[in-house]
Amino acid sequence: MNLKCFSPIAIGIVFFFGVACTNPKEELITKSESPSLDLSGAVWEVKRKIPPPDQASTVIQEFIIKKGQPNVETASKLSFPNEQAWMKYIVKAEKDGAKMARQLATKLNIKVKKRSIANVTVRYIIPDRVSPTHKNNIFIHLHGGAYVLNGGYAGITEALMIAQYVSIPVVSIDYRMPPKHPFPAAINDVLAVYKELLKEYPPKSIAIGGTSAGGGLVMASLHNFKAAKQKLLGAVFLGTPWADINKIGDSYFLNEGIDQLLVSYAGILKESANLYAGEHDKKDPLISPIYGDFTEYPPTYLVSGTRDLFLSNTIRTHRKLKSAGVIADLNVYEGISHGQYLLIYGSPENKQVFNELGVFLNNHLK
Repeated sequence: MNLKCFSPIAIGIVFFFGVACTNPKEELITKSESPSLDLSGAVWEVKRKIPPPDQASTVIQEFIIKKGQPNVETASKLSFPNEQAWMKYIVKAEKDGAKMARQLATKLNIKVKKRSIANVTVRYIIPDRVSPTHKNNIFIHLHGGAYVLNGGYAGITEALMIAQYVSIPVVSIDYRMPPKHPFPAAINDVLAVYKELLKEYPPKSIAIGGTSAGGGLVMASLHNFKAAKQKLLGAVFLGTPWADINKIGDSYFLNEGIDQLLVSYAGILKESANLYAGEHDKKDPLISPIYGDFTEYPPTYLVSGTRDLFLSNTIRTHRKLKSAGVIADLNVYEGISHGQYLLIYGSPENKQVFNELGVFLNNHLK
């Protein structure tokens, strides 16, 4: 039966408060999915005034106020015309990132040991105290950085936080990156390390995780593990994962100019996506893992924020996981931009993200 326009009182028997119809010819769509639409003429232009998020922690509010409003035009113009320009930008970013990571390692009294596994550089991060719960566990960390940044010591800041908050040994993989090593170098490195770790650890005693491109690489690597017929591990952490390197998803538009970290897809994100994928299809599930098969995925803990440009990436991933029957714990933080929980060690959001990750790992690792 087609349900047309009824009064709120009449239809409220079924729908609680009723359905308001502005057009008597409109009908309630009862199909499982609405038909494909031409959206080209339905673009909205919205001017908004957005105050700081008063329900975020005071620390985050102060950070947002101090950093100020992002400039979309400036961010969109960030471009690197050749490999030399890329490398200059990368080297500077890695120098700054390494300095921050060393300061945090010293503050937390965490030992960092550089090693090689299957000819891939890794760094073992051992907290001052390993929890008895995790004495036989290992956490594989994949760093973020748009698939081009945070190589070397610069890539371990998040790994240090995981080791400290969760009291678990971490191995952070310094995977190869563009411009010299585009796809599939990174997923090949992760697979090679994982195969070796499986010789030391039962799969269900291993966790894997990362933020941003690190989260995207985690997802792609899990697809790759399945394709390589490797046993899957015990738990997954996806911090605002770059699940789709195409500009697809509501928050790419809604949070443009709102996200203080990424600001816009135009500029470095778009250029990084092109550099990483090269001539490959950007919807290849090993590049944009949202398009892969999520059946038999391990239990997954997801994090994003209301101002995150990748909020839709995280939500779409959560829905794919739930549709596949996977245990998936989605956590969205008020006022947080992309990966902002990593920027202020000891902030309430920083503590919550990683303390709750610890609880999740306690519940799912063997």
